[in-house]
Amino acid sequence: MYAAATDFFTALVRQVPDDRWDDPGLGEWTVRDLIGHTSRSLTTVSTYLKAPAQREDVADAVDYYVRMHEYSASLGAAAIVERGRQAGRDLGDDPVAAIEALALRVQTELAAVEDPLIEVIGGLGIRLSSYLPTRTFELAVHGLDIGRAVGVDFEPPVEVLTEATALAARIGVALGHGPTVLRALTGRGGLPPGFSVV
Repeated sequence: MYAAATDFFTALVRQVPDDRWDDPGLGEWTVRDLIGHTSRSLTTVSTYLKAPAQREDVADAVDYYVRMHEYSASLGAAAIVERGRQAGRDLGDDPVAAIEALALRVQTELAAVEDPLIEVIGGLGIRLSSYLPTRTFELAVHGLDIGRAVGVDFEPPVEVLTEATALAARIGVALGHGPTVLRALTGRGGLPPGFSVV
């Protein structure tokens, strides 16, 4: 699933017009910043594969997002914005080639491992098989953001959309918003302004 999401992201980046990289992307980010932020779903996997954990602190992808909800609040929005900008700068003069190289590297690295315990942000230990769905989710969500920003009608594969949507619903339930999410998904109510599960 993660490989399918990575291939989708790489193909999407190839379709970004040359003159759109400095356009507004999402919030305070340009398209380059947004793509840089999204590319962290490749670089973090590669980095964390080299950081074994001693214990399993995070049970699954839902638990990861519940914990990150609290962690992100303590980190602050400005730090997250700047990290995305730096990731955009790190893509260099040929961001498409940089994304292609990142995608190839991480998929090669994943082929050489099974399901190790890795240490992720905050020093938390999580199984690789629990972490990868969080990266699939990010690639799907931000892929849609990128497509909208540059006017490219290109959706993630159905299986990626299915996994990402189901994960979003499960996160909503875990955060105490289950009835709100279920009512919205069944046409029995709307979501509050600014509602998000991440």
